[in-house]
Amino acid sequence: MPAPTRDREFDIAIVGLGAIGSAAAYHLSRRGLAVCGVDRFEPPHDMGSSHGSSRIIREAYAEDPLYVPLLQRAYELWEELEHASGRHLLTHCGGLMLGEPESELVEGAQLSARQHGLDCKLLSAEAVRQSWPDTFAPAAGTVAIFDPRAGVLAPESCIEALLDGARAAGARLRAGAEAVAWSAEAQSVQVELADGSRIEARQLLLAAGPWMARLEPALAQHLQVTRQVMHWFEVLDPGHRATPERFPAFMWEHDSRRIFYGFPDQGEGLKVAIHHEGESIDPEHVERDVTPDEVARIRALLERYLPGVAGAWLRSAVCLYTNTADGHFLVDRHPEHPNVILASPCSGHGFKFVTALGEAIADLFEHRRLRFSIEPFRFDRLTRPDANRTRVRAGSARFVGSVRDV
Repeated sequence: MPAPTRDREFDIAIVGLGAIGSAAAYHLSRRGLAVCGVDRFEPPHDMGSSHGSSRIIREAYAEDPLYVPLLQRAYELWEELEHASGRHLLTHCGGLMLGEPESELVEGAQLSARQHGLDCKLLSAEAVRQSWPDTFAPAAGTVAIFDPRAGVLAPESCIEALLDGARAAGARLRAGAEAVAWSAEAQSVQVELADGSRIEARQLLLAAGPWMARLEPALAQHLQVTRQVMHWFEVLDPGHRATPERFPAFMWEHDSRRIFYGFPDQGEGLKVAIHHEGESIDPEHVERDVTPDEVARIRALLERYLPGVAGAWLRSAVCLYTNTADGHFLVDRHPEHPNVILASPCSGHGFKFVTALGEAIADLFEHRRLRFSIEPFRFDRLTRPDANRTRVRAGSARFVGSVRDV
């Protein structure tokens, strides 16, 4: 066996160049740090969590008001990245969060709007039907929060823009390079690759998404990877009612806290999916084929809530959620190695944040003061028996505040 080769020493090594890894590489390299990033696939790729043409971004964040400042910074950074890259990354179309008045989705969006003074509207079922005729069919008693800042991010283009920006700033990025082990000392880290080569750096970011537990076994009992299915349907729409100009991204809570969501047609059809409810899987053995029953399940929801909108099934795809027990992210220093940062298990709601999370990770590496608290994302909350494990949820009380009834 030939002797392992060794890359020159870097300031930062990054394992995983998906959403968070690419964002961290972008921010770190633009600060003048020597960055080496590796990914076992060819990013952007369809093997993990950051593909499928669209991801919702929304400001009235139903999961928890603590995310809103992070979101507001993310919006700023997405706009800066669009300008710097010359790519179109964010389509503004507005967003609807629908459900019963006491549903977590509606209550949580109202809570975030009230606490942060967001300009959102509370709509009755009739107002929804009038605003989007022959599109949404909410039952009597359903309400909706309309978030005018919501929109759709293009994940593949976003990752390409981040990686291109990192390369332009000097980052060395390697696709098809699988990290199989790492070690850390006080002033250095080493990453072993499957081809026998090794990367040496002063600090390390582990951002491997569904494969985090392979690289840090201590995480295995705290992370659950689930298989999620996305679907695209032809739009029965001679009047273009499902274009971004006329159709908002939406999330709909129904039948005791179940949620499905969808996006306007941007040339590939109407995209819809069920949030969570996917089966737990080993990321090394994912069933990528989608069954007729899975298509029928989402079509039944479309016929119930958007009758007459969806025509022929076009395609489906599988992505992966990497979930923590409480649904909050994991962004923190390794408990035993302070020069190693763990990041990226985002529980199925993280993509919209990655520009801001990448900036925060760069600040952590440089020991700068962060713009916002990442206390809820600490590692030790997952391991301490006495930790506050309040799950991500929409909210615990109904607030109207600045949300206007219509």
